[in-house]
Amino acid sequence: MDWIISDELGLTVGHLVGWGAAGAMIIGGVAPYIPQYRQIKRTQDAEGFSLYVCLTLLIANTLRILFWFGKRYELPLLIQSIVMNITMFVMIHLCVNVRKKNQIIRARERIFTAQPDETARWLDQRSSITGREKPHRFYDMDRKYFWAWTDFQSYLDCMLVFSVLGAAITYLLIEFSPFVELIGFLAVFTEAMLGAPQITKNIQNKSTEGMSLSMVIMWTFGDIFKTAYFVIREAPTQFWVCGSLQVALDVIILFQVWLYRHNTAAARRLRRGD
Repeated sequence: MDWIISDELGLTVGHLVGWGAAGAMIIGGVAPYIPQYRQIKRTQDAEGFSLYVCLTLLIANTLRILFWFGKRYELPLLIQSIVMNITMFVMIHLCVNVRKKNQIIRARERIFTAQPDETARWLDQRSSITGREKPHRFYDMDRKYFWAWTDFQSYLDCMLVFSVLGAAITYLLIEFSPFVELIGFLAVFTEAMLGAPQITKNIQNKSTEGMSLSMVIMWTFGDIFKTAYFVIREAPTQFWVCGSLQVALDVIILFQVWLYRHNTAAARRLRRGD
């Protein structure tokens, strides 16, 4: 009788630990962006945060979702990808709005979708007839302005196009195992390079002002936990190899915090007007 109770207790504890780890995987990925969101909201300054971080995670998690259809991995990892994509769009929405508010001189708007020439001519004619100012929008696909658009809808449109194309190709090649494995590798490798845009931004600014240190610390601990989770749960090899790379990039960003500490302090005093 005792051994039955012991087995049931062990099974219950094991389930609780498993559920706790799964919950931590889902929520833990989002948690680092809470302090960064609050900092941007408080300071109304989004210049220190690279939107390419959002692009990296959107691509990585979209590919991971597609990978799930070809090679079923644990459901919490799939849910994490969906939640992370939603979080990234929330971050983009905030940054776009803050940057618009901070414009002293209204610049030309840049959007993702291209406007047909005939529609553009129609708008010009309509403006001349009504006497109203021409729409202050500039439609192009210039690579210089890729992922630097001035409206939130453009970011949604871009990822929608990427998702639809990716889904169509995956549907056609779902039975081709090397292709499925390639999607899995690209998904986790792209996510592993998450810190690269922020590292580049810090090098350009010679400062980490505007970047939330709490976010990076939570990145580091989260990535260590995530990599350990991949190993223990025997996730596909791509997951834990790229997780280790992600931890290494986190450490580089923390080193930048120390390296640029004087410049960051000076930039912070300048922003406060000290």
